[in-house]
Amino acid sequence: MRTVTLTGASGYIGLRMIPRLIERGFNVRCVVRDPEYLLSRPFSKNIEIVKADFTSTENIDKVFENAEAAYYLIHSMNDSERFENIEKICAENFSVYAKKHGIKKIIYLGGLSSNKKNISRHIESRILVGNTLRNYNKNVTEFRAGIIIGSGSVSFEMIRYTAQRLPFLPYIKQLDSLCEPIAIRDVLSYLIEAIDNSDSDSKIIEIGGPDILKYIDMLKIYLKIRGIKKPILRCPINNPHFCARIISSLSPIPYNISEALLESLKNQTIKTSDLAEKIFPDIKPIDYETQVKYALRRIVGNDIESIWTTSYIPHYIKKNKTLSESQGMIMISYSVKISSTPEKIFSVIKSIGGKNGYFYLNFLWKLRALLDKFLGGVGMRNGRRNLNDIHPGETIDFWRVENIKENSLFLLRSEMRMHGRGWLKFEITDDNKLLLTAYFEPEGLLGYLYWYALVPVHKILFKGMLKRINRLAV
Repeated sequence: MRTVTLTGASGYIGLRMIPRLIERGFNVRCVVRDPEYLLSRPFSKNIEIVKADFTSTENIDKVFENAEAAYYLIHSMNDSERFENIEKICAENFSVYAKKHGIKKIIYLGGLSSNKKNISRHIESRILVGNTLRNYNKNVTEFRAGIIIGSGSVSFEMIRYTAQRLPFLPYIKQLDSLCEPIAIRDVLSYLIEAIDNSDSDSKIIEIGGPDILKYIDMLKIYLKIRGIKKPILRCPINNPHFCARIISSLSPIPYNISEALLESLKNQTIKTSDLAEKIFPDIKPIDYETQVKYALRRIVGNDIESIWTTSYIPHYIKKNKTLSESQGMIMISYSVKISSTPEKIFSVIKSIGGKNGYFYLNFLWKLRALLDKFLGGVGMRNGRRNLNDIHPGETIDFWRVENIKENSLFLLRSEMRMHGRGWLKFEITDDNKLLLTAYFEPEGLLGYLYWYALVPVHKILFKGMLKRINRLAV
């Protein structure tokens, strides 16, 4: 069986690539920083998982051993001040070791821009990554795509929230820039087909959908599909940084990502060649209106395959720590005797967050999320990918799932902006008790003040949650 290395395997595109590569008969070697993100997935028994971080060279030899081809799907935009440097380091480490192990083909998904000058930092970094890969390896197929439309994609979420949450469509001159949006399904088709298509070897291939649209027209079409009518008003402050603040406050997209995406609006993302059509004549990209309808169908049907937040770590979290790695903990714990089976109790626990809420005094959680958003945190973010299904590494509002043990343990790690690190653990014990424990690793005096000021609120909140979970499971 042929082995293919897939970097960025826990990301938005990587998670969708895995089952499709397996279906094609490949042995898929998935490279992730945290293997727990993949171990609970349905396909986990059919893949190899290698723990590696391309910001260093540790364990990278294992990434490429006996592999025929490799996908480069690493994208670092978490820290708006440093992401270019991080991307350059990752690309160089990947390239050196891919060459060392004789990888026959590298497939990379980059960014599209028809501008020759005044290119955004984001697109410039994407182009630099492609050049770095080619400096070390002869056979690099680079796909360049503009806006990718699909359920859970950051571009589609930005369109959705901008169109839906404001009473009008804000118009700035950057919205007149042209682009060729492409469906996630078509991006996946190009990436999958390229591996055995020798005509794509050592080429830069621009990909896009059949429509050339202004960004403002994309917003109008979205509203038309949703049956919503709104006026268009010229924004008096024509500043992408200001607009990024507005979008961040109204949507789950953090400021640094909103800013990078809005900065990219100055780029015309139009294809300048028809190479994609010549090399892949069987791929017929769908139009923008169909792209939106397919994405909405997935959202309404609670059937989102992957979501952008899984691979996004807020820039203010300098180093992820698991509960077991942390020290100097403060904790409070409450329990209740369960009146149902562990399976039913755990089913309720796993449904926490998003539209399902937090079982008790939900307005307090919303208030805390609003405060977090005001302080530059993630706020309620995107809710959750699926109302019932959840995996380690996925996000639930301002939490990230750190660990799941079916019918016994559910551990959430906070990604709120605060003076410390927090966890919330639900545990079903052998003596039929549901135990809820909050852990906090304070940072300095403000961390201790924050914790002890909230102890009375936590006591009421957590006891109420336990009782409500118990009732819902009956």
